[in-house]
Amino acid sequence: MAAEAPTILATSIGFSSGGRGDLDWRPGPVYRFAAELAGAARAPRLCFVSTATGDQRDYLAATYAAFAGSDLRVSHLALFPMPNVEDVRAHLLGQDVIWVAGGSVVNLMAVWRAHGLDRILWECWQAGVVLGGCSAGSLCWHLGGTTDSFGPELRSFTDGLGWLPYSNGVHYDAESQRRPLLHRLVKDEVLPGGYATDNGVGLVYRGTELVEAVSEVDGAAAYLVTLADGVVRESRIEPRRLTDR
Repeated sequence: MAAEAPTILATSIGFSSGGRGDLDWRPGPVYRFAAELAGAARAPRLCFVSTATGDQRDYLAATYAAFAGSDLRVSHLALFPMPNVEDVRAHLLGQDVIWVAGGSVVNLMAVWRAHGLDRILWECWQAGVVLGGCSAGSLCWHLGGTTDSFGPELRSFTDGLGWLPYSNGVHYDAESQRRPLLHRLVKDEVLPGGYATDNGVGLVYRGTELVEAVSEVDGAAAYLVTLADGVVRESRIEPRRLTDR
């Protein structure tokens, strides 16, 4: 199946802890929701792309373990030290959902472009494969946002794919530097206005239009950040609560 229109699910939603160590993860309902956006009712195919973490083996192992009890048919695309599948394009076009993990968005973009993955992902998007992700996997689809790719002090990131012609703020309620820096970047017109998400919240785009915000947690929100007459304004967007089915 395929989404009815090019669809991106850009989030600040990660795995929850299973309580048995740093890599004991549990997937929330956002992954099933992504499959629904793709129109995949049974055994949806979901490919994880963990370029932003350097395709660490422990991360990939924990990801597979997290989905062990689900009906999602999980695969992954690794680019370090070389692609793990013979035909990257065919593999990605055969998915219902491509989910991009967090990490360094700056490194992610450099590696993707070196491998031509930006062109392949564009083709997937247009073909109805739902593109999603968390943190770096949210920023990458936008023009840019705030990033810790360069160190603990956040800096601007302006080299995203730009398919979504907005700025993007992730972890908006969880990291104190995020909100003021995004506001400053928009005020100084380093970035255009855009959308931000608290932890646990995602943005659903059909084409380039935001159609809905969703959340896995109570009390969190999304935000529209705009610039008018030299003043940055922020409007809260109440998300729809996702629940496990």
